[in-house]
Amino acid sequence: MTNTLFPVFLKTDTAHFLIVGAGNVGLEKTETLLRQNPTIRITIIGIQIHLRLKQIVDSYANITFFERPFEENDLAEKDFVIIATDSAEVNLNVRNLAKGRGIKVNAADQPDLCDFYLGSIVNKGNLKIAISTNGKSPVLAKRMREYFTAIIPDTIDENLAVLHQFRSNHKGDLQQKLKDLNTITAAFSVQKKPGFWNKFRRLFAIN
Repeated sequence: MTNTLFPVFLKTDTAHFLIVGAGNVGLEKTETLLRQNPTIRITIIGIQIHLRLKQIVDSYANITFFERPFEENDLAEKDFVIIATDSAEVNLNVRNLAKGRGIKVNAADQPDLCDFYLGSIVNKGNLKIAISTNGKSPVLAKRMREYFTAIIPDTIDENLAVLHQFRSNHKGDLQQKLKDLNTITAAFSVQKKPGFWNKFRRLFAIN
């Protein structure tokens, strides 16, 4: 089966997320969003709220919580919906109403209801890597995130700053700029480090 997903990095400064469900899954999705942008605007709807999620809601002015069942009007002025309830009926209803308004949906552990997935994310300063298994194995995506987080040095952000300055100050044309950037970043090429993929294969027992 071909993986037709197209990775997109969203600017979330003006986005408004709706999370339906305030239990363990709602907590996980909220923490995932906050790790990428602590000021992201989130509205959470739930009949009951997880204690840790309540603490988060109380700590962030950009998060609003309503302790009640989902209502269709909750979709007003929302950009994305994350469905995190344990009711298949509620999940399908929220999804259908959101689709009717043209709002993209993610539903926890229900890939058939999803327009997008929340992949595992590697954060190293300005370097951000998103990992997806097309919904097949989130746990492998998690292990891949742990692996790349460990092997990519924290100093990579310093390298990015230097490269950005070089790129900004370069006086040559585009072709020369690309040539020079390829030359100075050649040290990062895994083709020059054959042991890299051997270590990767041993880690995941890949033949």
